Amino acid sequence: MADQATPNPDRYFVPAPSAWPFALTVGLVAIVCGVSGYLEDKHIGPVPIYAGLVLAISIIYVWLRGVARESEGGFYGAQVDRTYRWSMAWFIFSEVMFFGAFFGALYYARHLSLPWLSGEGSKIETNLQLWPGFENGWPSNGPGKLNGDFDTIPAFDVPFVNTLLLLTSGVTLTMAHHALKASKRTTTILWMWATVLLGCAFLYLQAEEYMHAYGELNLKLASGIYGSTFFMLTGFHGMHVTLGTIMLLVITLRLMNGHFKPDSHFGFEGVAWYWHFVDVVWIGLFIVVYWL
Repeated sequence: MADQATPNPDRYFVPAPSAWPFALTVGLVAIVCGVSGYLEDKHIGPVPIYAGLVLAISIIYVWLRGVARESEGGFYGAQVDRTYRWSMAWFIFSEVMFFGAFFGALYYARHLSLPWLSGEGSKIETNLQLWPGFENGWPSNGPGKLNGDFDTIPAFDVPFVNTLLLLTSGVTLTMAHHALKASKRTTTILWMWATVLLGCAFLYLQAEEYMHAYGELNLKLASGIYGSTFFMLTGFHGMHVTLGTIMLLVITLRLMNGHFKPDSHFGFEGVAWYWHFVDVVWIGLFIVVYWL
């Protein structure tokens, strides 16, 4: 089609029909089915997981390469740029709701369920009838003492170091953005590599923290309400940091290939928005999950 081959910034760019969304869905479904089967001991082996990963990674690479070529080829005008900004804003809003639901679950368990089960206020009959002798306290693995006693991770240990790493990564990313707008590409790339390394350091320390929790503190996902909410919140955040680090790496490699201009670089800005969102969520996690 002529409209697909010739850049026209005055018209809204509509890409040609593509099979990539369907193919990526197949890969992701294979991963989900393989992992869920493994967790339920009904799996047929690791083949679906590996096959899904290979397919998903391949499709993502080809798809992103096509998007980058469209962007650098001048196909995206001001209207497309506005569309991407609104789309990214709504995506981050959906992520806010995502984590808001989990913070809400933590609040419900910690400030409503446990007091009720301990018989506080007018709930004395709940305690007498269901869990006599149970006393409210946090951290708690619930009246059933699921998975036995456990120890928590001190806030001002690895979590505090990780907080410093993420806050520093936000600064280095901002410095990279300013350097890009000032047409200092080499400086931008150096700041971006620093941001990527800080993200990798965070993930490494969180993995060490999880191994320490499982191996020495007996703090596991099965450790009652505290274990489930702790690993649910920090685990999902770690998944977002992993995705964000990959995104930062892709942007850095694109910068090294000469992509993005001082006055046109929403691909960079969109990733920066996402990374700053991840930073803010971690601050909330550090205060609510580790510190308080």
